[in-house]
Amino acid sequence: MGLLGIYNVPNVSTALYYGIHNLQHRGQEGAGMATFDENGKCLRHRGLGLVDSIFDAKSISELKGSIGMATVRYANIANSGLDTVQPLFFRHSSGDFVVAGDGCLVNTKPIFESLEDMGNVFQTGLDSELFAHLIKKRKSEDRIENIINALRGLEGGFTFLVMTKNRLYACRDKNGIKPLALGKLGDGYVVSSESCAFEIMGAKFVRDIEPGEILCIDNKGLRSNFYSEEKRHCMCGMEFIYLARPDSDIDGCNVHAYRMESGRRLARLWPVEADIVVGVPESSLSAAMGYSEESGIPYEMGLVKHKYMGRTFIQPEQQLREMGVKLKLSPVHSILKGKRVVLVDDSIVRGTTSLKIVKLLREAGATEVHVRIASPMMKYPCYYGVDTSTPEELLCSNRTLEEACKMLGADSLGYMTPEASRESTFGCAELCLACFTGEYPSGDIKCGKCNF
Repeated sequence: MGLLGIYNVPNVSTALYYGIHNLQHRGQEGAGMATFDENGKCLRHRGLGLVDSIFDAKSISELKGSIGMATVRYANIANSGLDTVQPLFFRHSSGDFVVAGDGCLVNTKPIFESLEDMGNVFQTGLDSELFAHLIKKRKSEDRIENIINALRGLEGGFTFLVMTKNRLYACRDKNGIKPLALGKLGDGYVVSSESCAFEIMGAKFVRDIEPGEILCIDNKGLRSNFYSEEKRHCMCGMEFIYLARPDSDIDGCNVHAYRMESGRRLARLWPVEADIVVGVPESSLSAAMGYSEESGIPYEMGLVKHKYMGRTFIQPEQQLREMGVKLKLSPVHSILKGKRVVLVDDSIVRGTTSLKIVKLLREAGATEVHVRIASPMMKYPCYYGVDTSTPEELLCSNRTLEEACKMLGADSLGYMTPEASRESTFGCAELCLACFTGEYPSGDIKCGKCNF
């Protein structure tokens, strides 16, 4: 999910439209936008597909106001369709409000059951809907107290935006697993999942929202509260490895710089004699450049990405992922023919995509394909919002390195170590590598689900 909230910016829907374009990489299943007009009425527009296919000049002009929120969504199999496209709107006697969230809660089942026993009815089953019910459940006249009390009962990796007709709240989980950044735009403020959304709107990066922080933005300015005394920085490693755009800065570390450094370290860990280095477009290109720089092996564009294809990793059906590989990548035969190739990719989840890419390179004439992965071996599911399936589906959950290499049809295979991944942040950011190490920031997790 990609979240974007803006406070006190005239014609806010236009700024949201441009900003959410720069978060399109975080989801292509749907997008939504909500604003409050000068009369306090909530206006919403949502749809399935890409931002350009959902919003036009007419829909943007109808979303009036100076405060608003927008999202892009990727869906898993259990939660898809228009009803699950955020932001979600709620009526309440204390004032109408809008909620959107990114990430995943891991303790939702008992909370859902308790609220249902009390008579609550859920329309979507999304974690953000659960959060809204917890806010409404509290009796304090001060909404910030209701939000604090609601957050104290939640575990997982998440960010939430809550919007009323005159106020915007930005919330980040106490472990800092999911990113959330604050920017300044004229006399107003912007909150975004990634800082890459700021520049296109003319906003300036101010700072990251802190773990456990609830930032309130209204006509009094910025007010910061914390819902937990237990706070830590444990940013999702997959944000740096795959999810985020290279021009984003997260917790003080630039994503492109991280990927370049991981490529350099990968070359030192797994050297090989080869003719060219090829990166898998697009999130692996920075790591491939780093590998080339460190190894001295020339970097070449051996694979071309079809411009209008989405990211196959975040399509909900496995069949769509497999069909998408050939649709989105084309080998450059004249570059690959007769060459020993180092193929650099950001990660391997199920291995089906990597298998097909290795096959593409061989069919294009590559004599050897040495696969290098700019992350550790993924052995465990992620319960914080990255769709990494069950352990049985993960390529490396029950396979040795040699067995995984054979499955891919590669000549050799090498991965980063968890230590090398952490060191690639230059000491700026601490990483959650639970899907690689099995060490979850929120403790021992028996089961999980992603319902944002």
